[in-house]
Formats: sequence, structure tokens, C-alpha cells
Amino acid sequence: MENTRKLWIGLGTLLFVSFAVLLWAGTEIFRAAPPVPEQVVADDGTVVFTKADIQEGRRVWQAMGGMQLGSIWGHGAYVAPDWSADWLHREAVGILDLWARADGGMASWNELGAEDKAALQGRLQLLMRTNTYDAATGTITLPRDRVAAISNVAAHYESLFGNDPTTSALREAYAMKEGTVPDVAHRRALTAFFWWTAWAATTERPGEAGETLAPAQSGVTEHRVTYTNNWPAEPLVGNVPPPSLWVWSAFSVLFLIAGIALLGFHHAWSHGRGESEPHLLPASDPFAALRITPSMRATAKYFWVVLALFLVQILLGAITAHYQVEGQVAYGYNLSEVLPYSITRTWHTQLAVLWIAVAWLGTGLYIGPALSGHEPKFQRLGVNVLWACLLVIVVGSFAGQWLAVMDKMGIDAGNFWFGHQGWEYADMGRFWQVFLFVGLILWLVLVGRSLWPILRGPKSDTRAIVGLLFLSTVCIGLFFGSALMWGHDTHISEVEYWRWWLVHLWVEGFFEVFATAVMALIFSRLGLIRTSTAAVTVLFATIIFMAGGVLGTLHHLYFVGTPTAVVALGASFSALEVVPLAYIGFEAYHTWKLGQATPWMVRYKWPILFFISVSFWNLVGAGLFGFLINPPLSLYYMQGLNLTPLHGHTALFGVYGMLGIALVLFCMRGLRGQMVWNTGALKLSFWTLNIGLALMAALTLLPLGTMQLLAAIEHGYWYARSAEFMGRPIVDMLVWLRVPGDTVFSIGALALAWFVLRLWISPKRDTSIVGTTEQE
Repeated sequence: MENTRKLWIGLGTLLFVSFAVLLWAGTEIFRAAPPVPEQVVADDGTVVFTKADIQEGRRVWQAMGGMQLGSIWGHGAYVAPDWSADWLHREAVGILDLWARADGGMASWNELGAEDKAALQGRLQLLMRTNTYDAATGTITLPRDRVAAISNVAAHYESLFGNDPTTSALREAYAMKEGTVPDVAHRRALTAFFWWTAWAATTERPGEAGETLAPAQSGVTEHRVTYTNNWPAEPLVGNVPPPSLWVWSAFSVLFLIAGIALLGFHHAWSHGRGESEPHLLPASDPFAALRITPSMRATAKYFWVVLALFLVQILLGAITAHYQVEGQVAYGYNLSEVLPYSITRTWHTQLAVLWIAVAWLGTGLYIGPALSGHEPKFQRLGVNVLWACLLVIVVGSFAGQWLAVMDKMGIDAGNFWFGHQGWEYADMGRFWQVFLFVGLILWLVLVGRSLWPILRGPKSDTRAIVGLLFLSTVCIGLFFGSALMWGHDTHISEVEYWRWWLVHLWVEGFFEVFATAVMALIFSRLGLIRTSTAAVTVLFATIIFMAGGVLGTLHHLYFVGTPTAVVALGASFSALEVVPLAYIGFEAYHTWKLGQATPWMVRYKWPILFFISVSFWNLVGAGLFGFLINPPLSLYYMQGLNLTPLHGHTALFGVYGMLGIALVLFCMRGLRGQMVWNTGALKLSFWTLNIGLALMAALTLLPLGTMQLLAAIEHGYWYARSAEFMGRPIVDMLVWLRVPGDTVFSIGALALAWFVLRLWISPKRDTSIVGTTEQE
């Protein structure tokens, strides 16, 4: 008990300090964010854009799918371009071509000699990097040459987002439906927003004292960076990684090595001491006599929904990937007119979070009465009401998003509240977010009241683990509130700060603590580990995870108007996120070895194997592939390339998806443990899901992302996302190579669904006493 008391104090102190620093970092991001000007004018006084144009353009962008069609500042989808980088390059080339025609009589800048090209490039850097924003009047003043280039680029975008035949081939390459933005005025406003994001990416941030610094003729210096820390890579305007990215990337590697070394020392020391007496495993399954309460039985429908959402998500993922090959059609059918790419990707990414979250919500509702043996009054009614609410939220939010993308919702308050917000993983309208927040509070109450007898009981090691489980439940319920922290016109840098609170802290943080506590309780109740050992283990794992996890949120925010101090924090602590992943692997292997020591553990073979796969993908997907892109210098080139979904797919499904399946199977052991399990289907599901995910990563995402990385370093970020690069035959081949992995993966999902279905349809009762007669 003394050990757990010290760990509780350490955890509380760590969380207090970490969140205090995270909140301070937020104030720094808000302070350093690129300003939205009141107006943009030419040097002769002609108004080019107004603040109303830029804000209206952002609302148009959000309503058409936002980050689900291309990306802004590297965040979003991967098929269409990053609109900030694309605009920046087109504007820069437009200015250079204008000068080449005026000064040298050439048709384009590329026709000039090397010396003349270098001279014009230096002149371009001086023009585009100089910050002409006047804070007193809120005005950006531009020279006439730049205004002329802006007009030409705007005309291109107005054509692209309409149905102009001259840009139809490009729309197909970008998987854009015809008439993506039907209204002419909305297309014009959209260009204002895209220009502003490109302006922030190429305009140097003012000095600390507030003065505007003009760059040297030779281009950027080590003390001068743009609002986005020189992102994206664009040699024409001098956007190269600043020295701070190099320095803090190097330090992140040092922090990683030091963290793993300390963890290894701790693990060797703690396990080397041994235990005073051998741990005796139970002779029979402790859960065999578990009483299933009415509310526990009612959670079965949650797991049915999990499988339904999982299967639909896979189908939408296949459609989304196919759009990268055929653009607007699917095997000859013009699918984009009914289900545009931005909708299939929206639903695919949201379902990934939703089915995993529902699996964990169902587990929480099941495990509470299972641990306490207490069935609160009206608990079953609460479980059923929450289930119905979740269905309404999914159907309602998805319908609103479809209406928004199909231009049937408008761009104002109606879309914000009921349509498509445009923020990746936070796409649902505000009404549905509030509804889900209320649902999570209901879930928190339902789980808390079922655990209350343990929480109010005498101090024990079990109460310590249950206490951590309950606190993670509180955090899951309350921290979804970060999705409510921005409004319709909140600055994009501020939205990104709060959005990553939702995506990183809610999904990757507190859900993982919840899952760790649940697994510790399950293994201690099974008798595989002592409760005292489990209490210390779960608290220690939470401490080392949160040590990097809270401030590691900042690694998502390097290029959204973030000052250097915040980049340093993000680089340092995101490196530590890898450390607990190795620790979890140690504990998973230890648990697996214990599980082989008793015959009745055959009942839990496949749930535990899914948990073992979690540790593998933790190390590979979240660890290796995560650290591949997390250091600032790496992410500078890799953000928004296919190395990002390489990490996303292997971490989100490999870790959280596999963990969700493992938890579902443990609950199924209680709900339908008296029935014979078709372990052949589980075996097929386990291996095909893992092999399919590995093929998806190895055959497509890794090689394609590596090719894009080389292109971004050599030619600039815009090229790695361009139709020219993505339309190459080898890219088409790599995308088609998704088919084997996706097919194998889908077989695994169907096998899992079949296994669960058979437990309720034509089940066979297991006549054995301890469940050791199942055929493996």
C-alpha cells in the first residue's frame, strides 16, 4: 500500500505539472498565431480580400469536407494536394514567370539561365517573406506583381472547384466531384482562405518586440521563420527547416534513448528482486462462476454494433482507397455524385474511432458490475438508453455530413451545428458533439455507480486499480469537452490546439489508461498476477505513459503558428511516448508465459493473443513508425505524406483496434462462456487481421510514403502531393497493391463477425466444467 501511495502522489504531481505546461503552451500558440487581416490591399489601395472573405472561405472549405479533401498546413487527407503548399508554389511560379517575361522576354522562369534564375529567386524571397501586416490597421499591403499572380491562381481554383472542363482531368486526379463548390461567390471566398493559409506559410513572424523584420537579400536566416516555422518545404521562397528543428530533433533522439535505458534498468531491477514466495495459479477459472447481471447482459448489443461499424468502416476504407486510382468512379460507376471522396473518408475515419470507442464503452459497462457484484437500480435501463443514443448520434451526424458535402446544408450556423465541421476526427456538427458529450457523462455515471461499492470500501490493492479505472472513466467523459472549446469562427491555430486535445489526449491518452486498468483487473482476477503487483504495474505504466503523453500532444502542432519553445517541448516529450510501449511489451510477454502454465487458460487464449498483438503493434506502429514522423525535422517533410497514415493505420487499428477486440472477447467469455467457442474462426481472424495490416503497410503505405519523402526533399512538398507525382504508373501500382492486404484484412473482420454471430445463432452448450475441452 505504501508503494501505491507514493505512485499516486507521483501521478497526481505529474498530471498537474504537465497540464499546467500544456495550457501555457496553448497561450503561446494563441499569441503567436498568424493574424487574420481586416483587409488585403494592393499598393495602389485596391482591395484584394477582406477578413469577411477569408472567414467565409473557411466556412466554405469546412462545409465541403475541410480536411477530408486535401489538407491545410499538412493536416487532412492525402489524395488531393495540401492547398496551402499548392497555392504557395503556384503563386511563386506565377510571380517568377511574370518577371521572366517582363525582364528577359522569356515565356517562363524555367527558360532563364542559372544566374538569372538565382537572381529572380532571391528577389522573390525578399518579396514574399517580408511581413507587410500593419497591426494598427489590420492591413496587409501587397505589390502589384503579387496581386496579379494571386488573381491568376484564384482563377485556377475557381475553375477547379466548379465544373469547368479545362480542369476536369485535375478534378479526377484529386478525387473531387464535379461542382465541389457550386456557388461562384463561395468559390471566390474559398480562394481568399487558401491564400491566407499560404501567406502565413511564407511570411516571416515578427520579432519578439513586435517589430517586423525584413529578410536578408540572400533569403531566410536562422533567426527568421514564417508563422508555420518555414513549413512547407519550398525552395523557391526559402522555406527550409530552421536550425531549431535540427537541434530539437537531435535532442528528441537523446530523450528516447535515455528513457528506454532507464526503463530497462527499472524493469531488470524490479523483476530481478523476485518475490518472497512463488505465485500459485488458481486450479480453475475464477470467472467461471461469474453472475451475469441484467445490465451486463444488455451490453451484448454494444458489441454487435461494434462489429457492424467495423465492417462498414472497412467497406468505406476500400472505397476511399479506390478513389486514389479511378478518381471519380468505381469500376465505371460515377460514385462521386452519390458518395464523394470527402464523405467516404469522413465516415471511414470517424467509424475507426467510433467502433473502438463503443467497444471500450461496452467493456466499461460490463466490467463494473462484474468487479463489484453490484447491480444498481435502473442500471439496465441506463445501458439501453445510452445504446440508443449512440445509434442516433452515428446516424444523425453522418446524415448531416452527407447533406453538407452535397451542398444542401449551407455554410453558416446550420452546417456548424448539424453538418460537417471539416476538422479531421472532429467532423460531426456541434449538436452531435454536445449530444455525445452528454452520452459520455451518462456512461461515466453508469460505470461509477456500479464501481461505487469497491471505491467506498476498505483500502486495498484492488481499490487502487479500480480507482484508476474510475478516474480514467471520469477523464474520458470530461475530456471530450475539448471538442466544445472552439466556435464557428475561432482561429484555425486555436482550433488545432483543442482538436489535438480531443484526438491525442482523449483517444490516445485516457482511453489507453482505461484499457490498461481493465486488463490489469482482468489478469489479477484470473489469478495470473498478484493484485498488489498489478496495482503497482498499472500505476507505474500510467505514470510513464502520461510523462510523455500529455506534453507529447504538442508534436501535432509544430506548424500551425507555434513558437519555437512549444516545438522544443513537443519534440522532447513526444520522444518519451515510445518508452511505455516497450514496457507494455515486457508485461504482455510475462502474462502470456503465465497463461501457458494452467490448462483452463485455454479459454482465454485468443483474447490474450489479441492483447499480445497490441504490444507488437504498439512497438511497431505507435513506436517505430510513430517516432519515424514525430521529431520536428522528420515531420517537416513527412506530414501529410503516406508515412503519416502508415503510422495512423498501424497504431490506430494495431493498438486500439486490437485492444478493443481483445476486450470484446473477454466480455464475450462472460456473456457466452457456457457455449462452445468456434476457435477456428478466431484463429483465422487473428492471423488475417494481423497479416492484412502488415501487408497494407509493407506493400503500399511504406514504399509510397518513402517515394513521396524523397520527392519532397528534392523538389519541395508541393510536388510530393501533386497530380503529376501521384499520377505516375508506379504510384498506381502501389495503390493497387493495397488489394491483397485489404482482402486478407477483410477476411479477418468477417471471421470475427461470424464467430460472434454463431454465439447467438445456433450455439452449442459447453458441457465441460472448466472449459478445457474446446478444440484448438
